Amino acid sequence: MKNIQINIKHLRSIKQLSQERFADELGWSRSIVGSYEEGRSEPPIDRLIDLSDYFKIPIDILVKNDLRKAKDTSFIDIGSKRVLFPITVSEDNEDLIEIIPAKASAGYLAGYDDPEYIEQLQKIKLPFLPTGTHRAFPIKGDSMLPVKDGAFVVAKYVEEVQDVKNGRTYIVLTKDDGLVYKRVSNLIEDKQTLLLSSDNKAYQPYEIPIENVLELWEFTCCINTQEYDEKELKMSSIMAMFQELKVELEAVQKMA
Repeated sequence: MKNIQINIKHLRSIKQLSQERFADELGWSRSIVGSYEEGRSEPPIDRLIDLSDYFKIPIDILVKNDLRKAKDTSFIDIGSKRVLFPITVSEDNEDLIEIIPAKASAGYLAGYDDPEYIEQLQKIKLPFLPTGTHRAFPIKGDSMLPVKDGAFVVAKYVEEVQDVKNGRTYIVLTKDDGLVYKRVSNLIEDKQTLLLSSDNKAYQPYEIPIENVLELWEFTCCINTQEYDEKELKMSSIMAMFQELKVELEAVQKMA
């Protein structure tokens, strides 16, 4: 029995989809799904791409590995690479996200690769999120104002650290610092590092080697647990104005 045959059936069952519903989701016929799961035929490259896009799992992992090993966990180890599964679903077949509690955030460094730790996390659904694996992380301190202390950043898992986008904000899990939320610059090509910067300029930027990065999560949205007061909103507007001015000045300099 080939891995792709096993994996299609296994992943479909985790999603709690019938063959007919699964076929509808992919724009296939039910008989095609049946033929793949029963090993009577194998999916061509275009349908492997469909499966990869739908489950957010690389094609080589779908083809080369028996993913039933990940049945009771939120990830599977493939060699030195850890692949997370965005397949925790509600009764309505909606993707759920795990919440890292503020009190437990210090323990995330020890538990991030422990299936039992991940499985016991509280889960919620946010229907407006894009596809992919998401988690909600608590924010501490004032280094990323106007994101307030006590807020939660919902972020999408990034499989390859090389895919980091300059100037975007990320939750970064490192061996030395645990969880941090920073604006990231990609210095991998020149220095094999990432530059982590705070939006609050009272904090100095610093570099970390990519081998120290354990996980990377790209910002999707922010959930504030406290209301902004009028002074904070004014300050936020001023900061936004200066950020826009900086972008405009940089654009002018490039044109000069």
